[in-house]
Amino acid sequence: MARVFRPGNLKEALHFLDAERAAVLAGGTDFMLKAGRYPGAEFAVLSIGHLHELKRIAIDAANVLSLGAVCTLSEILESPLVPLFLKLPIAEIGSPAIRNAATAGGNVCNASPAGDVLPMLYALDATLVLKSHGDQHEMQIRDFIQGPGLIRIAAGQMLTEIRIPLRQTWRCTWRKVGGRRANSVSKTSFYALIDRTSRGLGDVRIALGAIAPTVVRSREAERIILDAYRGKPSQRCTEIIALYDALISPIDDSRSCRDYRRTVSLGLLENFLTEVMRI
Repeated sequence: MARVFRPGNLKEALHFLDAERAAVLAGGTDFMLKAGRYPGAEFAVLSIGHLHELKRIAIDAANVLSLGAVCTLSEILESPLVPLFLKLPIAEIGSPAIRNAATAGGNVCNASPAGDVLPMLYALDATLVLKSHGDQHEMQIRDFIQGPGLIRIAAGQMLTEIRIPLRQTWRCTWRKVGGRRANSVSKTSFYALIDRTSRGLGDVRIALGAIAPTVVRSREAERIILDAYRGKPSQRCTEIIALYDALISPIDDSRSCRDYRRTVSLGLLENFLTEVMRI
């Protein structure tokens, strides 16, 4: 049985988390699937989905977007401050009812290899703000997520904010492959950003989801792609695909098989390189 604490503000929540080991509950769309992790007949739950301090959406002077950890996916989609290249993956998560409850922070802390928010956050070098009673520090998302369901968070800490550097010149390619067009978990996903300036291609980012224990992103491959696009001596498309092929390690499960995931994800990559990047 769960013993639920509903704090009046963030300070109370952090005091409670400092004093007691508890499961943190926001939207709760995956919570019952995980309830069995907590031993014994009774466990503590800290409910934070109502806290206004964790629902802030803002852009600072450095053009960094801040998303409160309990902003629902629907709230993010409705915000005029959030650019389209962030909304594309979110719009394909679950159903409207799920998006009305599920939160950005929950998607991160769930640490599922199939989490649709994660490839986007990896590609954008998102930073997570972790708070505890009397302390706060920031961590890159690639350091926070350790594996399926595994996150790097200390006792008493809570994810309170996701910080995303914005660049209005980003152009996004997003592909989600699932069993159906709506309300499905990804078999594989592909998120890429390119930044074309007046002087040519300025940057490229590529992140692949659901094909390894964590999101696959290779800065080495991104540099090779930039060199290839700019006409410098470089490995070409086949060699770039081979580099990613060595990084991915898909699995067989109830949704798909490893061979399908590998073939489709590398096919999405090849299509991006040839049709969008034209290398």
